[in-house]
Amino acid sequence: MAYVGELDTGQKIYLENQGTQTVITSIFSGLGQQQQSSSSISTGSWTAEPEMYKTANGVVLAITTDRGKYCVQIQGSSMSVMNETPSPSKERQMQMRQVESTPASSMPPMEPMQPMKPMKMGDMEMKLNPMEMRMGNMQMRMGSPMSPSASDGVRQSKRRFCSQCGESVDPSDRFCSSCGYRLD
Repeated sequence: MAYVGELDTGQKIYLENQGTQTVITSIFSGLGQQQQSSSSISTGSWTAEPEMYKTANGVVLAITTDRGKYCVQIQGSSMSVMNETPSPSKERQMQMRQVESTPASSMPPMEPMQPMKPMKMGDMEMKLNPMEMRMGNMQMRMGSPMSPSASDGVRQSKRRFCSQCGESVDPSDRFCSSCGYRLD
């Protein structure tokens, strides 16, 4: 069995004794978001119901076990075991109720993203791997060079272009005839 205590800030604290471990789960729910974090402390088996107290610095959980008494301070989303056992007043005690179990994460794991399907707009088509775009009788492909069988009648050009100005250059040119840039 587990215990839950509700704080006034949209935060719930769940405690569960699992063998010799005490699992503390903090769940914060806000507008359009939920955060969950858990910590485990080796405490031993519980000998009494856990208690929760409101303090000036947050909340203190008092856990009585066969190994002694443990106090855990919770401030916002951080939890720490206290070295000293505070003397909480019964007026500041907060209600805890018994529940079946600590809720599992409410967000299911994400499914892997499916491969992107080819996009078509009119006579324009785009594909990935290798990246390819066709529009009418024009084709552009990036990645692996086109093989004659994959070219669909489009011949692979042996032309090069200047990386400085973009002007067409012959494969044998060492300098661009337009801007004079040295071609590698």
